[in-house]
Amino acid sequence: MASAGRVLGITQPAVSQSIADLEARIGATLFDRSVRPLALTASGMVLRQYAGNLVADMHQMSGRLRDMQRGRVSHLRIGIVDSLSRALLREVAAFLGDRTEHLVVLAGLTESHAAALLARKIDFIVGVDDLEDVPGLERWPLFEEPYVLVCPGTVAPPADRDALAQLLTEMPFVRFTLRSRSGTEIERFLRRMRIEVPFGQEFDLPTGVLAGCLNGGVAISTPLCLREAGYGPEMGLAVHPLPISGFRRRMTLVARRREFGRLPLDLAETLRKSLKEHSLPSLVDQFAPFASTMRVLD
Repeated sequence: MASAGRVLGITQPAVSQSIADLEARIGATLFDRSVRPLALTASGMVLRQYAGNLVADMHQMSGRLRDMQRGRVSHLRIGIVDSLSRALLREVAAFLGDRTEHLVVLAGLTESHAAALLARKIDFIVGVDDLEDVPGLERWPLFEEPYVLVCPGTVAPPADRDALAQLLTEMPFVRFTLRSRSGTEIERFLRRMRIEVPFGQEFDLPTGVLAGCLNGGVAISTPLCLREAGYGPEMGLAVHPLPISGFRRRMTLVARRREFGRLPLDLAETLRKSLKEHSLPSLVDQFAPFASTMRVLD
């Protein structure tokens, strides 16, 4: 008891009183006081075993927390919107390879990823929705690009809102499904323009929308979506600006605030660097008329 008091910086009577209080609370005798030196009872041995495990877990927990503050975690789940999968999956895997023991990357729709983030089933999302109305999140903007009109190569660019409305109603309009963030943004845009378009084909994936255009339809998409779908000039399609400027989409990395140290910021900076050095130059080459409207965000 005296040795324990010296280690803990308290008096021997204080140690004895603490043990007596503990025995009273759990209803068991922890020490056999009839022998010298003092010995543990069977109950005391059980408590020591569990206490040893708790102390070991505490030391491990402290180490894990220090690792997180340095940007390393044991388990991480990330959702990446489909249109960025081709552009960023390699960089995500490379960057987090040395910073996580178990990494799960899910590609899919921003809306489903956002719901999973709020339900704590995903830790980070990279997508179109920055969840600006949700508290307790940190947001790192990555990339901005315009929505564009995709149509058969023989179709001239619409000069104004009326020409756009006529084109979208006379030709089959291929939609992104309303389950996708891009789909809901495009529908809002059409409502603002007071353009009513009959429902026809809808797709979750950029590849489906591009396929609909190859079959003679028209669509509103983005350069990244087209690149993800494998668009090329040999397909005979035209990509025109919309006659109404300012309709763009923004990609953002969103994570729960203060749970992962500087890891979200480090990942965002890595993705920005990749977008600036690799994705943006190829997009500018492929979609030169839109070069001034595509940019990596700081």
